[in-house]
Amino acid sequence: MKKALVLGASGGMGYSIVKELSNRGIEVTAFARTKSKLDELFRDDANVTIFQGDIFQIQDLKSAANNVDVIFQAANIPYPEWEEKLETFMGNVLVAAKESKASLAMVDNIYAYGRSGGRKVREDFPKNPHTKKGQIRLNVEALVKNSGVKALIAHFPDFYGPNAENSILHFTLQGVVKNKRAMFVGNQKIKREFIFTPDGAKAIVNLALNEDAYGQNWNIPGSGVISGKELVKLIRDIDNYEKGVTTITKGMIRFLGIFDPFMREVVEMFYLNEEPVVLDGTKYEQFIGELPNTAYRDGLKQTIDYMKKNEL
Repeated sequence: MKKALVLGASGGMGYSIVKELSNRGIEVTAFARTKSKLDELFRDDANVTIFQGDIFQIQDLKSAANNVDVIFQAANIPYPEWEEKLETFMGNVLVAAKESKASLAMVDNIYAYGRSGGRKVREDFPKNPHTKKGQIRLNVEALVKNSGVKALIAHFPDFYGPNAENSILHFTLQGVVKNKRAMFVGNQKIKREFIFTPDGAKAIVNLALNEDAYGQNWNIPGSGVISGKELVKLIRDIDNYEKGVTTITKGMIRFLGIFDPFMREVVEMFYLNEEPVVLDGTKYEQFIGELPNTAYRDGLKQTIDYMKKNEL
């Protein structure tokens, strides 16, 4: 891989993928809608070319994908738009990949797996989503697999890390960095899984560099499971944080959904805070080697430091 395109480069995982590719000396086109955000993130990186574009404009995608070897699809859209627009925009990405003869490395979540029944989920776990958004993600996966594009799909748990603003833990850490009362979504006693975005970026780039990884799904787990109480204790130790932490319940989100379309869409995914899906990374480790694994303490410290430096 000599040149790559990263869609959603201004988001959490997209940002880390751009930095990982650049650190390996690979030329990167960083694609997102807001030029000022791209400039802020990448203007000092000689390996990165900024491309302001719209994922719903096929010509923007075609122009950005010209002469690239791999397209990393890390872009996303708000929940309320998924049903109408997610498959449309992925169709645009696939058209651009075909025209440029580029491979596709797709960042995906765990929604298509549905409930796991408490078992660790391997790639061959039957996908039987019970939510609308899980079914949409499964439809997108089928679209990719039936497209004829050489593609790999990487499933990740919830993100946290530098610039990962649209995440549950970022929501908690916002209160911490402002030294205000923080909020944690879900029961703080339940253990669940998160991935530090630089670790996820290393893993998907490792896969994208291996021709035999394409045509397959890959699970990329985080650094083990951890409860909200354990996370809060780490945060207090790291930052000398002493304020209280409020638990956000499903009922509270359902109430907010009366007024907010985004919150209405969040309610159906709340099961992940009650019955967490935990990924099994054995396939990756047997194929590539040890998974990138930053301890939660180190990852949280790096994330908090980034947020303070950038006043997020």
